[in-house]
Amino acid sequence: MPAVQDQVAPPMRLEAHDAPYHIGAVTLRVRDLAKLTAFYRDAIGLKLLREGPGLAELGAGTTVLVRLKAGAAEPASAAGLFHLAIQLPSRRDLADWLRHAAGAGIRLEGASDHLVSEALYLSDPEGNGIEIYRDRKRSEWPRRPDGGIAMATERLDLDRLIAEARAGRYGGMPDGTGMGHIHLRVGDTAAAEAFYRDLLGFELMVRYPGASFLASGGYHHHIAGNIWGSRGAGRRGAGEAGLDSFEVVARDAEDFSAMRERILAAGGDETDGTPSVADPWGNRLVLAG
Repeated sequence: MPAVQDQVAPPMRLEAHDAPYHIGAVTLRVRDLAKLTAFYRDAIGLKLLREGPGLAELGAGTTVLVRLKAGAAEPASAAGLFHLAIQLPSRRDLADWLRHAAGAGIRLEGASDHLVSEALYLSDPEGNGIEIYRDRKRSEWPRRPDGGIAMATERLDLDRLIAEARAGRYGGMPDGTGMGHIHLRVGDTAAAEAFYRDLLGFELMVRYPGASFLASGGYHHHIAGNIWGSRGAGRRGAGEAGLDSFEVVARDAEDFSAMRERILAAGGDETDGTPSVADPWGNRLVLAG
């Protein structure tokens, strides 16, 4: 009889991607391309998928999650990226990454249980914020009395988490890893809601003091904006260090068309068939399908 081949289960679909729109690749403008490329490869655990003059693309599997572009101008303004958030498929994957970080001496800046997710926080060598997290299942997300999603910031027990890690050498972020959300520094949360909710159609999910969380398809948040260090900030300058753009990925052709219309109505443009628009602070959203 022929040998029976082991069946490898496909990666579990991320909660963040179970929506009409989700966040795709985040592009950063950087000052030291070689240093940042090495950081996202060796410290974060992404694969270097493509590189060329002034550009590096890193991701998981064949999916690009972070693009690095050389030639950033200084100084960076108050608005821009608060953090990009890489979502791992499971709690064990998060534990594996934490074990890798501890062994490599990677300094964490925070660790939180948000009730809907568990998250680790750090920054890259040029100060771009990074969240690495895993979601609980939607059926486990707590709800407020009005039916909305309840979120909080509680202490994450790192000892319990790391105890779930697998032994052996860290092999990098697994297939199925994706960009979960993007968190922006804005000048005004009401203006952020007016742009991302009223013009682009994202749902307002949660308000924190000084922050608004918006999403597609009932997710806890795909896009957030806060004024914790940027209240009253104006528009970013051309070529600033930090966030260059982020992708919003449409689920299908109908969703792509609907968002394209919203982007153009919001004052965006379309170059080579790619619709894009900048928010009031110059943070650029690019539609992908």
